[in-house]
Amino acid sequence: QGQLVESGGGSVQAGGSLSLSCVVSGYIWISYCMAWFRQAPGKERERVADIDSDGRPGYSDSVKGRFTISKDNAKNTLYLQMNSLKPEDSAMYYCAAAPGYGRCKPYEYNYWGQGTQVTVSS
Repeated sequence: QGQLVESGGGSVQAGGSLSLSCVVSGYIWISYCMAWFRQAPGKERERVADIDSDGRPGYSDSVKGRFTISKDNAKNTLYLQMNSLKPEDSAMYYCAAAPGYGRCKPYEYNYWGQGTQVTVSS
């Protein structure tokens, strides 16, 4: 059984930075489509960054230029570096994986971590 375990969330002031990590284990392969989603109270879940099965990153317009997704295959770890954080970035952040090829659709992600909270104060 596969497992995704996030860490690195916390509280920061606007303009600050945080780095999230997600360790992949079990039958989930780091070579899958990997992504970071977030969900704030009362809002729909949003995919903010992803890496497709060919290793190419993609970002939502809301975080482009501020967030960087990366992975370390040797450590089976996915990262999200978040800079210039804004209060609207506050949410529960989830690591997710999809056993697909190319750029996976959001609905294809069927492996999820437990989430890590990010809170940005103004």
